[in-house]
Amino acid sequence: MPEDAAGLRLDQCLGRQVEQLSRSSARVLLELGAVFVDNKRVKVASRRVVAGQHITVHLGGAFDRARKQIGREARVQDESRLPAYHVLFEDDHVVVVNKPAGLLSAPTPEGDWGNLQTLLARRQRPQASIYVVQRLDLQTSGVLLFAKTPVASEKLSELFRTHSLTRRYDVFAAGDPGRDVFSVRQSLSGKSAVTHFKRLTQFPRFCHLEATLETGRTHQIRRHLLGTGLPVLGDPKYAERAAWHPARLALHAKHLGLEHPLGGEALAFDVELPDDLRSWLETHASGSSGEVSRP
Repeated sequence: MPEDAAGLRLDQCLGRQVEQLSRSSARVLLELGAVFVDNKRVKVASRRVVAGQHITVHLGGAFDRARKQIGREARVQDESRLPAYHVLFEDDHVVVVNKPAGLLSAPTPEGDWGNLQTLLARRQRPQASIYVVQRLDLQTSGVLLFAKTPVASEKLSELFRTHSLTRRYDVFAAGDPGRDVFSVRQSLSGKSAVTHFKRLTQFPRFCHLEATLETGRTHQIRRHLLGTGLPVLGDPKYAERAAWHPARLALHAKHLGLEHPLGGEALAFDVELPDDLRSWLETHASGSSGEVSRP
């Protein structure tokens, strides 16, 4: 921050220094948790700026989706517009949720409101602890696992590190793989990554695949399919969007299988393709882009 910003209120400083922000919109960002001072999230608008501090502002989807009003009521209204999630299983140690597309798994630099981890933690008073052990992208739907205690978090994290659980996804990708079963072994960001694919149905312009993760790297399925010339439909990051694509990323976490981190019993969770992807598929399966083969 410039030296002449020292002594200003944080909201006042942001309103002056960030071109697209007014003082009131700066306060919205602060309420969302999108402002960091020296790498720590800060929400106090009246906090005074000190010379030499490093202030980071994260403008993005969270701010775009938020009401541009100040106060808890505005943030509650923001959350009331979020898609509903459903708890599939819960005990004293873990909670398993069917996450809809359009709901963040956990806080991001853009904010700590309106995400599944926070919503789950606030269900009880006093607020419960919820620990993130895996994430699904904003536009990915399906089974998502959280821990409720430090011990469960540690044990579940070890399952993910050792790949001692089963994760399967429905994915729709442009093109034809030319084979019914194939695996991709391609390192991502310098780390080993393996995904196994099974073709469920082939359509003229796209295929329906089942993806099984052997490892769990960031955007692994999307990046592996892109590398084979089969970009995931509706992918805003790695592929071009076409008019006939679904309205969101065509990726759904349909199955999770694991041993309970404390009891050791086998747990398995399956969730069907959600309505938005099912409706899109029915439209294209029954229209001019109908099914070619069903291996």
